[in-house]
Order: sequence, then C-alpha cells, then structure tokens
Amino acid sequence: MESKISFCIPLAILTAGISISCGTMEEFVIPGAGFSFDDAPPPRFGPVSVHDPSVFPADDVFYVIGSHLAMAKTGDFIQWNQVSSDWNGRPNILYPADNPDPSVQTMKEQIADVMRGQRNPLGFFASDIHLMPDGKFYHYYSITASWYCSAIGLAVGDSAEGPYVTQGLIVRSGEAADDSKTPDGTSAWIQIRFPNCIDPQAFFDNDGKFWLVYGSWSGGIFLLELDPSTGMLKEGAAINAESNGYGRRLIRNAHGAVEGPYIIYSPQSGYYYLFVSFGGLAAAGGYNMRVFRSTSPDGPYEDTVNHDIGKEFRHTSLKDYGVKIMGGYQFSRLGGPPGLGNVGYLSPGHNSVWYDADTGRYFLIYHQRFSGRGEYHEVRVRELFVTEDNWFAASPFRYDGGRVRSFIPDQLTGDWRLINHGRDNNTTPHESRIYQFRGDGKITEDSGKDVGIWELGDDGKTANITVDGILYKGVFLRCWDDEDNSWVQAFTALSGEGVALWGAGAAPK
Repeated sequence: MESKISFCIPLAILTAGISISCGTMEEFVIPGAGFSFDDAPPPRFGPVSVHDPSVFPADDVFYVIGSHLAMAKTGDFIQWNQVSSDWNGRPNILYPADNPDPSVQTMKEQIADVMRGQRNPLGFFASDIHLMPDGKFYHYYSITASWYCSAIGLAVGDSAEGPYVTQGLIVRSGEAADDSKTPDGTSAWIQIRFPNCIDPQAFFDNDGKFWLVYGSWSGGIFLLELDPSTGMLKEGAAINAESNGYGRRLIRNAHGAVEGPYIIYSPQSGYYYLFVSFGGLAAAGGYNMRVFRSTSPDGPYEDTVNHDIGKEFRHTSLKDYGVKIMGGYQFSRLGGPPGLGNVGYLSPGHNSVWYDADTGRYFLIYHQRFSGRGEYHEVRVRELFVTEDNWFAASPFRYDGGRVRSFIPDQLTGDWRLINHGRDNNTTPHESRIYQFRGDGKITEDSGKDVGIWELGDDGKTANITVDGILYKGVFLRCWDDEDNSWVQAFTALSGEGVALWGAGAAPK
C-alpha cells in the first residue's frame, strides 16, 4: 500500500532556523501491523568525516569541530557539508594564528614547549568551540605527542570559520609543565594520577559559571573553572588548585580507556550529564558512549547504581560503570536472519550533545565506524530522549526529521528486531534477535515461548518493555531505516542497571 501526495512543509525545526523542502509525501505501511502513516519524505543524508565532533551554533547553522582541525556544518542535522579536512601537518583555516602580543607564545613556541625533547609526531587532537554571549568564538584546541606531552590552548575568533588568534596555553601535562612537574610545581607527573591534557569542552552551567572539562585515559577526567571574559583560567578559583593544579577530578582513573568528556545540563530533569567514551577508538577497539549525572556541574557524578566515579572507579572493570547508551551493533534485514545483510556499526563515540531549548529536544553528535571499512568514519546524529528515570536513551537510527511520535497499541504489534547493548566494551557488533509483540501485550520468541511483556503508555509514546524478567523504560518512535530504505516503528529504552535495549520493526510473516 503506497500513495503519494504533493506537499511543502517545514523540516527539522531547530534553534538554527527552519528549512523548507518540497516534494512528495509517501504513505508507508508499518511492519507487521498493516497501518499506514503520512510521514516525512525519505531523508537524504550528506556524509562528512570529522573525528571527535563537538557541536556549536553560528550563523543559522550548526558546526562540528573535531580532531586534526577538521570541521563540517549543517542546517538540519541531516545534510552536512565539509568545511575543512584533517590538518595532516599543514595549516588549514582553523590553525591558530600567532597573537601580536609578545607575551603570548607563538604556535611554534607552544609546540616546542609541549614537545620538550620528545620525538613523537605532534598533532592536533579533539577541539571544542563555544559561541560566547558577546559573539566571540572560543576555540579550545589540544596539541599532543603522547599522554605525558600534551596541552590545551585557546584561540579566539570573530567568525565560526576563523581566523582564530591564539591566547596561549591553559593547562599542560608533565613534560610541558616545569620539567615533568604538575602545574603547582609540587609533584612529578604520573600517568595514573594526572591527566593527559586533551579532549576539552567548555560550557556554562545553569548559574552562569564557565567551565572546562577535559581528559583522556591518564589520571581520569578533570574540571577547571574559566573566566568567561578571557576564556582562560579564572584567577583565585579554589577548584583550579585541586589535583596539584589540574582541577577537580570527576572520574578517578589509573590509565584506563575513558576519554572524550562532554557535560550538558537538562532543564527537564535538573541534572548535569557527563558523557564519556569507553574502550579504544579504532574499529576493533570497542568504543562506546556512556553517561553519568550529578546535581552540580562539579560533581560528584554517579550512574544508575550510585557509583561515585570520582572515588570508586576501577579502570580494570569498565563494564561495571555508567549508562551505556550505545556501542557497536547490527540490525538484520527486514525478515532476515540475525547478522546478515545490514551494515555493522562499530566503535561509536567521542560525542557532543545539542539541546534545542525551543523544542525541548536533544541531539547526540558523534563519529561512527563501520564493519569492513577499516578506520573510515563519519559524523552521525541521533535524537536523545529523557526517560522516566531521568536518563538519556538514544534513538536506534540516525536523526531523520520524521514527525510520527505517538501510537495506539495495535500499531505496534508484529515482528520486532531487538538489540541488547549489554555492559561490555564490545569489539564486534551486538546483533539483533527476532521477537513478536502480540496484541495481548506478551512478547514471544519464534518458537512461541513467552519471554516478556510490552506496554504503551497513555501518552502514546512511553515504552515499558520487560524481557527475561528485566524492565526497560523508554519511548516508541518512528525512524528511517536507511539500510532497508523504509520507515519503521522503533523504540529505545534503558534498564535500571543502565543497559540499553533497542527495537526496530521487522517484516510480517
């Protein structure tokens, strides 16, 4: 069943503005139920490659800045355009220009200071750009040659695409700080105690304070207070004196696979959420995104079972910590056996998050690798949903601009493909399994065995799904499955222990 209607409607209504797209609207049959919906036209995705993408708004569009000074932009989180490619040793438009003030180190001097006799190749790793209230763009860049030979600096520009003028270094690891000493000069730099100074994110808290969260592997994740008028460290801030001058340690870590921090405040829940990536970033490294929360921007941050990760974290047991919102996965094709046909998605991670205050929607922006494509990666965007328990759950498919967001129970019956993300740093994709959602609220396997129950909330959106005795809370939604080129019913939900369960419609029998 398919019908076509002419249309001209607004798509992707975001704080950056409204784009209008005209064409045909198609009526699609949902898997397994026989109901049709008027939905948005199939999205036309525009792929770009930016590793460790950090999002910020400017000039009615959104940008992402990442490692190696790569940048891309979008007007709707669907179509993207590359602005700059990886640095690769040659300055591009985002390479910080020297400050005419002689008291500020030139970039050549900064690099020499960070290297301090090391011979490893030096590069620009993850960056973050923050649009300030006065219209200035603060670019927090990181330069590194090793865990103990890294630094975060600030460059300021009047436009998103530069030029940016360096203001100097903010924080440096051991080799660059007084011959292997901490910033306060009192201790030797040790990788199990002190940070690898990369992966910065600057943010304002709900009270107007300006912060920099940073860190990768060594020592954990740290927080410093900044002066918004300069973008540099705030003089006299007590928190900046902690950890021998590296600031508040939010995640205690003895050189384990935790990096890429990003903090966002949710006005719906009243919590600050700290996102990090666990595992190795390579295709076979098991990268996955996790989240913790706190009532204060400077912690303590906890997970669903109240681990205070500033004190209790054990780097040898990563799987035990945090809400794992997404790892490597693979949906089977509609009606096909598990593991066949569709692309395997590997090592998703190093994310940022955008909150659209006008619509109350959240968007997760990260880089994604793929089975069989080596280390190639693309920017991906998914919508995030605040669950009943005030945790974030990620859509099973990338953001598509679709509008269907409420259902009746009969529209959700039929075959479903379910993916349990578990708690591991999985290096191969977790594959989907086929279940049936019956009209009487039961969930069965192909054999007919009852394995759980499903329930749609009175709002037509809330999902309560119990499988093998475990309750998962989340939302039902409608998504574009770009592997099968069809709109499908879907859900995303979390267990009380922070395990993500995804569902996607499958073909009727």
